[in-house]
Amino acid sequence: MFFNAKGRKGKRGVTRSLFTYIFDSRQIKLFLFSILTALIVIGCGINTTGNFSSNTQNTTSQTRVVKHAMGETKVPLNPKRVVVLGGLDHVLALGIKPIAATTLLYDQYPNYLQSKTEEIQKVGVNGSANLEKILYLKPDLILGLNWDADLYQQLSQIAPTVLADGDKSWKEWLTKFAQALGETEKAEKLLLSYEQRINTLRQKMGNNLSETQVSLVNFWNNYTRIYMNDSFAGSIIKEIGLPRPNYQDKDKNSENISLELIPQLEGDVIFLILGEHNPSKLKQFTNHPLRSKLEAVREERVYKVSSDTWISSWGMIGANLVLDDLFKYLPL
Repeated sequence: MFFNAKGRKGKRGVTRSLFTYIFDSRQIKLFLFSILTALIVIGCGINTTGNFSSNTQNTTSQTRVVKHAMGETKVPLNPKRVVVLGGLDHVLALGIKPIAATTLLYDQYPNYLQSKTEEIQKVGVNGSANLEKILYLKPDLILGLNWDADLYQQLSQIAPTVLADGDKSWKEWLTKFAQALGETEKAEKLLLSYEQRINTLRQKMGNNLSETQVSLVNFWNNYTRIYMNDSFAGSIIKEIGLPRPNYQDKDKNSENISLELIPQLEGDVIFLILGEHNPSKLKQFTNHPLRSKLEAVREERVYKVSSDTWISSWGMIGANLVLDDLFKYLPL
């Protein structure tokens, strides 16, 4: 969600099929859900504009208007019951603990967020939220990405809903969520601190910055996969100004290759991005005769890092963990 295996669309180059394979059956479910919503909404005192009626503590005068990918929404000034449908990293980075969120594949939160996700209820996986569960939780704000645009009307009947533009950068997701949560100042501080860390890394690397090609390699299912500029880690590497091997210096997310193309993995530093990978494929790479021809292998500059952060996180907490690894392994 992987967060990106959860389906980064458009220029990110990762198919949304993991999100949309159930679209046909969804239409029937949404029809039935609309009937259920109409009944429960009356009992909960929520109107279909996404604002709460007078039997709750929130009134129109206690809202702010947030512009987002689906239009404009009035959100409560101090939301207390937030549900997150993708982008959980951002909400946690802002110091907000939601009552519920969607998860990665396999119905699990990312490993790097485990200590922060205790007691956060699960309401489906990214791209396939369980509307009935969300409805019964009675949230006062729903945050997500416009990959769930088809659910927007149903979600808005449950609570004010803000969907960030999934084609924008992860930093813009953070900013949009912060606007909805009333945490804009905190988001600005997080972004400033992140920029300062990048500048520090550049300064510490000195001349090594322009001379250290970084190769990003992953073994996922039956593929050897190289990650390029539009992947999460690739975007960070590009922002820092680190060069990439020619074959990996492309504005796309990733590409699958065979082990016979191992020379395309070449770089001064190789990061093996591991997680839900195929151990046999990694073993094949380790034992392949072409592997020993890679300079980074000969110089022992091959490092194992986590796919949860380098590929799937798309958030501030994950980005800082990627920087931690870069400070640790790059020549400073």
